[in-house]
Amino acid sequence: MGSDDLRDAVVAAADKVGEGAWPMPLPPEMMEILKSEVADLANVNMSERAGGMLSAGLFLRQFAGDVPWAHIDCAGPAFNAGEPFGYTPTGATGYGVRTLVAHLEAVAAPPPAS
Repeated sequence: MGSDDLRDAVVAAADKVGEGAWPMPLPPEMMEILKSEVADLANVNMSERAGGMLSAGLFLRQFAGDVPWAHIDCAGPAFNAGEPFGYTPTGATGYGVRTLVAHLEAVAAPPPAS
């Protein structure tokens, strides 16, 4: 989730390094989850179990303003209880690290010589 250009760049970096990632929508109807009686927004809603990743994205978007942003949800893929596969070991996976490094390398790379 995130601003279109940065989100797409992060997905491309994930594809390049073999970490599964894809853009997710930010459904406006889920803004209800962020309502709070004591704060501008709630970043957790104990009565709503579904959509934690999406509510996190909606929460972040409210503070990003015009700054490009991306939310990489790494909670689910952070631990693999099954057999290792590809680059993914059994146990802690480090999901997202390769994606972030690839993205940073891409944006820090000098332009091609002409």
